Amino acid sequence: MNDLIPDKNIPVIMDRLEQMHPEAACALDFGTHFQLLSAVMLSAQTTDVSVNKVTPVLFAKYPTAEAMADADPLEVQEIIKTIGLYKNKSKNIVALSKILVSEYGGEVPGRYEDLVKLPGVGRKTANVVLAEGFGEARIAVDTHVFRVSNRIGLTCAKDPEGVENMLMDRLPKDQWSRAHHLLIFHGRRVCHARKPDCGNCLLADLCLYVENGGAK
Repeated sequence: MNDLIPDKNIPVIMDRLEQMHPEAACALDFGTHFQLLSAVMLSAQTTDVSVNKVTPVLFAKYPTAEAMADADPLEVQEIIKTIGLYKNKSKNIVALSKILVSEYGGEVPGRYEDLVKLPGVGRKTANVVLAEGFGEARIAVDTHVFRVSNRIGLTCAKDPEGVENMLMDRLPKDQWSRAHHLLIFHGRRVCHARKPDCGNCLLADLCLYVENGGAK
């Protein structure tokens, strides 16, 4: 049983993903680096759709790090209570805002090392902020990217960081950020966790999941 697809098949897979999901892009609504950081942090273990329902009210009341730093976490909780882990996220968004104000002049830092030190900001969030906000070539691995990459055979890693490193090794750098969006859309729309729609997938003839009998 193979663990990885051949390198020669990767360009074909990327082309077909583009054919299936040409509109793939960041699904979160934001206007500034601070709002991007906040929205991505809030999206952990919940859907982008759910986050987009609460951020208009949240950002209308607290549009900047300075405003959020002065917020009462209980009031933030009330606004975002429909999303997962809202209590911890309320504390984190106020706490990280205080750090942004005190250490970065209210601006979001553009260095990975600084971002991951902020409360509630992990590897995935930092990579999304750098890719979407600062135009860096990054691959952020969420549950969809992790599942789809391993299922297709682009990667064979046991943790998100391993998947990230393998994708960076196997894909041209100028495709990293695009691959992130394409794999997310594929995971949401076709390669579902419980029952992937292999019959309507353009990757089926190249996919290790299908080759190894997973679609039967």
